[in-house]
Amino acid sequence: MSSARTGLVSLFGLDPQTYRPHAIHSGAATYGETNCYADVLIELLHARGDEPLAVMGSALRLDFEGDQWTFFKPAPEDLELLLGVDVHEMQPYRPLPEQIAEQLANGRTIIVELDSFHLPDTASTAYGRDHVKSSIAAESIDLDGELLRYFHNAGYHELRGEDFREVFRVARELSPDVLPPYTELVRFDAGPRLTGDELRAAAAERVRAHLARRPADNPFPRFGAALQERLPVLLEGDAQAYHDYAFATVRMVGAGFELCALLSQWLLGDGGSPAADALRRIVDDAKVLSFKLARRRAFDPEPAIDALAGAWDEAMGRLDDALA
Repeated sequence: MSSARTGLVSLFGLDPQTYRPHAIHSGAATYGETNCYADVLIELLHARGDEPLAVMGSALRLDFEGDQWTFFKPAPEDLELLLGVDVHEMQPYRPLPEQIAEQLANGRTIIVELDSFHLPDTASTAYGRDHVKSSIAAESIDLDGELLRYFHNAGYHELRGEDFREVFRVARELSPDVLPPYTELVRFDAGPRLTGDELRAAAAERVRAHLARRPADNPFPRFGAALQERLPVLLEGDAQAYHDYAFATVRMVGAGFELCALLSQWLLGDGGSPAADALRRIVDDAKVLSFKLARRRAFDPEPAIDALAGAWDEAMGRLDDALA
């Protein structure tokens, strides 16, 4: 929809003052945010009227990648098969605000990596302080009014004026070595949009497929061995080094498996409770381990790793049984 009076072009016609985020971001979860990309898609799909948990099955494949855990996000095939949504890279070959306006007018949107230094919703972390890339999805834009409304982190926000000009680098002469941001086009016409029991049945098939491709061995002992080796360096380093490590490891574990617990409950109802309980033990134990790391004092991580490994084994077994 669009408004000739204000020049506003909007995908869903939302108002930041009345928008209510998905329950994942309601504040009841241990991790109020997952990661910037998954959070954006959760809210974009929720605002469209979809259930984003249906496309989170790939989080069950979380693995320790050697120095970090998998940066999880919905698998493209799940988005397309279950909700008819296609996300693919696009070419930002002209001013980005103009491209956003055109795509919104055509019933599509753009996911783009922007600098959190100019995103007002990051006031407690990066806004005006740190240059940090983060993904947003545009929902409304007014070129003349220099207004952008967007999904980011746990909700729906807006920026105006100077922030608009700075975040899009409007009328700035950039050095040739400044690359354009990574940008993706989101289309909502890639196939049937499933709902209700049909959506649950199809989502269950996708979850079975992801479970079949989970790590071949329990990933937590591998993480524990790497942590034992890394721990002296972490204890001697500064707070920023800890935060960077924690985000890529224990926080990614906690947020990812909390999504899996919510998915299990949504998909299987009471039958998913045993798996969800085991998954939530991973969440709780990851949180405890993050607290131990934050104290920056020497400790033995082996008991925590053993607990995490045991909860992972139980959760995977419970899910296999429930979905058999």
